[in-house]
Amino acid sequence: MNTSPKISAIILNYKTPHETLACVDALLAQTISEEIEIIIVDNDSRDSSVEILRSLLGKEKPIKLRQTEKNIGFSGGNNLGVKTASGDYILIVNPDTTLEKDSLEKMFNFLNSRDDIAIVGPQLVFPSGTIRDSYRTFPTILDIIIKRTPLSIFFPKRMRDYLQWDKSPYETREVDWLVGACMFIKKDFFEKIGGFDERFFLFFDDTDLCKRCRLNGKKVVYFPEAKGHDSQNRLSSGGMLSFLWKKTVRIHIISAIKYFWKWRKILARKASLQ
Repeated sequence: MNTSPKISAIILNYKTPHETLACVDALLAQTISEEIEIIIVDNDSRDSSVEILRSLLGKEKPIKLRQTEKNIGFSGGNNLGVKTASGDYILIVNPDTTLEKDSLEKMFNFLNSRDDIAIVGPQLVFPSGTIRDSYRTFPTILDIIIKRTPLSIFFPKRMRDYLQWDKSPYETREVDWLVGACMFIKKDFFEKIGGFDERFFLFFDDTDLCKRCRLNGKKVVYFPEAKGHDSQNRLSSGGMLSFLWKKTVRIHIISAIKYFWKWRKILARKASLQ
């Protein structure tokens, strides 16, 4: 492992040790693996995750393993990983996302050549072969309501616009925001804008980060020349009624409320200064 890596890959583990190991294997197989340090943050899994990771990673894979004292969420866990990172670039990658072997090199070369861009995301493909709609338009409250209810049947244009279904998944382009399953970021800029906002325990942290990125004069770019494979099991899936029995849906809705409240106050304050 390079003692002065260019890239720090952060994997946040929560009760997914085997997926994490597959993600690690994909990183170690990258064409620029010698330029990568891998930091696994175990987010207080309270299962056998740490023991599995320690025993299977072994000495041949000198990877940093950090443990939290409690579950501090997606934002807090990834921020902790970044604090221990020594690379100039940060890869935020979910345990169930595996990059094709040349994808990190492609993202690095692309981002390194562009001063106007701060965040890049690859094309993500589900096991079914479907390309994930990982690039989106900033949502309105109505978009979130429509997406989670049968109203989506009556407002198909709203969903097409929000999820950008009319846009080509094979075209490199600037977007409003990218899902946090896999994001490649310039570390100095990530730190400059304060990293992930830890008021978002899970969900909307990626939306918020990209919004702050754009408001600070940098672009967010979807880059399908780089490819990754992603699990089709989404934590936030489910309609409004699943709020009653699915914890992650409740967290998603709470994060949505926090997001719209935060930006209502920020944009109102910005307007009053103009």
